[in-house]
Amino acid sequence: MFEAREAPLHEKERLTMVNRSFKNNTLVVALSAVLGPLAVLFYGMLASPPALADETCNSPYISNLIKGQEEFAYVWTLGVQGMGDGSDKLVTVDVNPASKKYGKVLTSLSVGSRGEAHHIGFTDDRRFVWAGGLDDNKIYVFDIYTDPAKPKLVKTISDFAAKSGFVGPHTFYAMPGRMLVGGLSNNKDHGGVTGMALYNNKGDFVSKYDMPTAKGGDGYGYDIGINPGKNALLTSSFTGWNNYMMDMGKLLKDPAAMKNFGGSLVMWNLKSMQPEKVMSVPGAPLEVRWSLKDGEDWAITATALTSKLWLVKKDAKGGWQAKDVANIGDPAKIPLPVDISITADGKGLWVNTFMDGTTHYFDLSNPEAPKETYSKHTGSQVNMVSQSWDGKRVYISSSLLANWDKKGADDEQFLKLFSWDGKELKEQWKIDFYKLKLGRAHHIKFGSSSLRSAY
Repeated sequence: MFEAREAPLHEKERLTMVNRSFKNNTLVVALSAVLGPLAVLFYGMLASPPALADETCNSPYISNLIKGQEEFAYVWTLGVQGMGDGSDKLVTVDVNPASKKYGKVLTSLSVGSRGEAHHIGFTDDRRFVWAGGLDDNKIYVFDIYTDPAKPKLVKTISDFAAKSGFVGPHTFYAMPGRMLVGGLSNNKDHGGVTGMALYNNKGDFVSKYDMPTAKGGDGYGYDIGINPGKNALLTSSFTGWNNYMMDMGKLLKDPAAMKNFGGSLVMWNLKSMQPEKVMSVPGAPLEVRWSLKDGEDWAITATALTSKLWLVKKDAKGGWQAKDVANIGDPAKIPLPVDISITADGKGLWVNTFMDGTTHYFDLSNPEAPKETYSKHTGSQVNMVSQSWDGKRVYISSSLLANWDKKGADDEQFLKLFSWDGKELKEQWKIDFYKLKLGRAHHIKFGSSSLRSAY
C-alpha cells in the first residue's frame, strides 16, 4: 500500500521527525502546541537543516536524514527499443564497499513502457522516489523504504498534463508534506511556456503555478532550488517538447528551433509562491545549486548554450541579481554543460560537459570569480554528476536525452564511480548499461538501510 506523509495528516509522526531533525527544538514544540500542525509545516519551510555533499537536485528538506555511507544508487534509466524489455526502469546498484556485490546491479524494476525517463526525486521523508517521463508525462512513485535494496512501484500518477496543463515532468523537489514538480512544456503547443505543479505526498494534485511571461519572463522552466532561510525559490529555464524530443543533429541545423530556448532565472517568494523578479540569463540556465554552507545565501547555475557559470546573490541594496562569473571550457565549441554538483562547504563545483565528455572542477572560494582547477575526460558523453554523502566519491552517468545522445561508438551508456582525493579522479568501477541490456543511464539518487533507523 502506498502510504505517504501528507501535511497536516500523521502529525505525531511529523512532529517526531521535525524534532529529531532540528535537535528537539523547543520552538517547534511550542508552536505546534499553540498554533497547531500548520506551525510545524511553516517552520519546516523556513528552517534550513545541515547539509552534506550534493547528490544532485537535492531539496534542503531531506538533507538532514542523510548519514553514514550510501549503500545503494538508484538510476532512472531510459528504455531502448529492442534492448531487453525496451521499457524505462529504476536500476538499483550496490555501492557499499563492504558488500560482496559492490559495483553490481541488484535489481532492475521496469515500468512497462518507454516515456523518456529523466529525473527523480525523494519525498521529504526519503521513503519514496518520484520519477518522471518527459514524453508520456507519467509520474512513478517507488517505495525505497520497505526494502532499500529492492524498490517497489506503488503508484503511477497519470494526471500531470490533465490537471496542470503542463507536460514533461522534470524536477521533483521535496517540500514539507508536498512534492513540487517542474514541467518543461505545455499541452497546447508543446512549446517552452510551462510551470510547476504541486502534489501532496499521497500523489494528489494540489495546485499549479505558471512561469511568468510578463516583466521579462519567457515562461520557460527547468530546475527548482529553494533557500528556506531567505524565503527564496529559484527556477531556471530550458526548452519545450518540440525541441527536446527532436534529434539533436536536426535541432542544431534548425535556426527557428534554436531560438526556442529559455534565457531567464526567476526568483519566487517561497511562502506566497509568487514570482518576484525575473533575471535575464541568456543561453538556457539549467541546474540550480544554492551554496550548502551555513550563512551563505547565493546560488550558482550553468548555461547550456553559452557555457558560462552565473552567480545569483543579493546586491548592496538587497535585490537579487544574476552575474556572469566564469566560462566553462571553450564556449565557442559549445561543450554543453549539463549537470553540476556543489560541495558541502560551498567552495567547489563539479560540472559535466556533455559534448566533450569532460568533468570539470571549479574552485568557488570566491564565488564572484570561480576558477577551473581540474578536468578529466570521463566518457565519450557524460551527463549527471553526483557526489557521495561524504564528498569523497563522484558518480557519473551518461545519457542526456534519447534523441540527443551521440551515435555509434560514442553512444556509451554507463554508471561510473570515481574516488576523489582533492587532486585526482580515479575510476573505481564502471557498469555498462548497454552490455546488461538496461538502456540509457540518467539520473542518480542514493539510499541506505541506515536511513530506516531514522524512524
